Amino acid sequence: MTRKQAREEAFILIFEKIFSKESVEDILATAKEARDLEPDDYINNVFSGVYENLEELDRLIGDNTVGWKIERISKTSLCILRLSIYEIKFMEDIPNSVSINEAVELAKKYATQQDASFVNGILSTIVKKL
Repeated sequence: MTRKQAREEAFILIFEKIFSKESVEDILATAKEARDLEPDDYINNVFSGVYENLEELDRLIGDNTVGWKIERISKTSLCILRLSIYEIKFMEDIPNSVSINEAVELAKKYATQQDASFVNGILSTIVKKL
């Protein structure tokens, strides 16, 4: 599985978790069984890492969305932001520009062009501040 595919799978798992009270481990087990997902280290790290650092990630999102409350952000964009900010903050082997570009691509695929622009703007602001 390529990193791009792994990132997309991690996004899907993060998105699934928003709608479930199940643990990260249970969602991952279900994905393995139902979708024959074979998670690599990246998927395991990002999926669990996002939820272990959720408060910090959401604080960064909230602090950098002028005029927006986090509750108003679409669930799709929110999950993309969480994944990308996790990469930016905690995965030094991934260049920030790659995280931002891949986030924009996910937004184009799973949301709208407006969401892609929104995600790009928020992530660019966060990278400049960090």
